[in-house]
Amino acid sequence: MIGEVSSVFGLSVYTDKGRYVGKVADLSIDIETKVVKGLAVVDVNRTLINTNAVGVIIPYRLVKAIGDIVIIKDVFKKRSELPKQIK
Repeated sequence: MIGEVSSVFGLSVYTDKGRYVGKVADLSIDIETKVVKGLAVVDVNRTLINTNAVGVIIPYRLVKAIGDIVIIKDVFKKRSELPKQIK
């Protein structure tokens, strides 16, 4: 799926349902097998991913296409769909 690894840096990441996820900052690569394991994504859409971290790693198995943007499988629940925490 990837031609030149550097061509992925800075691409916007969207789900296959059109929801913005973030921007690719780096790749997680298994050095021994020389396989891309994940995308390091920054500028994360906080409505999809509840985190205080600067970025997240999206597993590469979720990637459906890479071109002008990266399209991943939509596995995110809307925050309104998540169960409320009981105190």
